[in-house]
Amino acid sequence: MSEKLDPLILDLVEWVAKEPRTYAEVIDAWRTSCPRLTVWEDAVDRGYLVRELAGSNILHVSATPAGRQFLTDNGREVPHRPEPAAAHLSKAASIGTR
Repeated sequence: MSEKLDPLILDLVEWVAKEPRTYAEVIDAWRTSCPRLTVWEDAVDRGYLVRELAGSNILHVSATPAGRQFLTDNGREVPHRPEPAAAHLSKAASIGTR
């Protein structure tokens, strides 16, 4: 995990933490053609973001408590909102993440 990506990871986690985002929206907004720029993967691997299945069977992404702490530790303000009650998916259960 490269610390050089931390500013981009902070931006991604902050963007997700501000309001609910669908998985498709996140991947579309943070898509990259450079395989070395693994912002999404690093944020998930570090436990800052989680994929959740919503009641409508739409995959959503939200910031975890560790992600919110990462933002706070780096001087970013994030409104605290309750975690949605959703079925958490493991990396193995997610399709199309890499």
